[in-house]
Amino acid sequence: MDEGILELGGAAAIEVAASALAERGGRTARCANCETTTIGPYCSQCGQERDTHRRSVARLLHDFFVDLVNVDSRILRTIQALLFQPGELPCAFREGRTVRYLPAMRLYLFTSLIFFLVLSATSVALMQLEVIATPQKVSYDKDGTPYIKNPAYDGPSDLEDGIRPTIKLKKSEVLKGDRHFSYSTKVHFFSRIGAYHSGMSKEAQERLIASSHVDVESKEQQDWMQKNLFGTMRNLAADPAALNGPLTTWLPRVLFLLLPAYALLLTLFYWRKRKDFYFVDHLVFSLSIHTFGFVLLLVAAGAAQIMRAEFVAWAIVLVAAVYLFMAMRRFYAQGWFWTTFKFLTISFLYICFLAAPALVAVLALSVFGGSIG
Repeated sequence: MDEGILELGGAAAIEVAASALAERGGRTARCANCETTTIGPYCSQCGQERDTHRRSVARLLHDFFVDLVNVDSRILRTIQALLFQPGELPCAFREGRTVRYLPAMRLYLFTSLIFFLVLSATSVALMQLEVIATPQKVSYDKDGTPYIKNPAYDGPSDLEDGIRPTIKLKKSEVLKGDRHFSYSTKVHFFSRIGAYHSGMSKEAQERLIASSHVDVESKEQQDWMQKNLFGTMRNLAADPAALNGPLTTWLPRVLFLLLPAYALLLTLFYWRKRKDFYFVDHLVFSLSIHTFGFVLLLVAAGAAQIMRAEFVAWAIVLVAAVYLFMAMRRFYAQGWFWTTFKFLTISFLYICFLAAPALVAVLALSVFGGSIG
């Protein structure tokens, strides 16, 4: 009832204004977009300009450059706020200052897209797994049982940790000439594709597959294992970057699922402020943090080309921690003690129970969920 009265009152006000304008020699028209009676240069309902300037090429060019400058300035303001003002973007959303910046979801998708496009264009792999085969001399004990020296054994002190100086073998594992291979892996992050090559001989590759044999019941399971697990192992033995393609496929999908999960953690820890912070506020905060994470990873990918990977990793972790703490302090406006407590607790829960399992799932999906090579 009240809405009907308001609509009638609004229509009556428009009629009165139109009559007054007509008495003064003004003209009314209908909006070409929504057909509402228009008494000024802009429609009061949809904002459509009354004069569309269809006959003016100069006006068309003017609108183009104005829109271009507005978009560019909006992007620049968003980048500046994201990089140098932790917590500003979610604060602006919560306070209704949304015109100045790009929407949070669009910014996240745009940044993640740029990240993967840059890696693809520069042939930088997210991760390369180098499998190293080391030939081992086989010896025999008094009972004729073959054994090799344990490469992880450094001395008598290691016996306390359960590391034995020798590793016993099955006779079926011994190759001709009393030879055996021990295998190790090296993980390389953000390295150029082709920077690492497998030096494994065909004999070592086949021995790796044979030593990883798994007994299965049905032929379907055997075919599946042959295609996925053993196929992946063969490809990794030949190409350390074999996992990069599946990783770039699955990582964005799994990371996208972490956005609401992190927002849910924030909701639980700031439950007492639920009247001031809705779930969507926490979600926008999560989007801004993960967007900054993609920016950091992009910087890490570039820095890893000229600096030691260990130093880059520690620097990125430090910057991310400081940024997140400052963003939480500004956005939730709590004291130093509670901000520190919640920052440490939420970060621990997120890394151990969300991010780490998600990365394990990405690796599993990369190995078993798609073809490699």
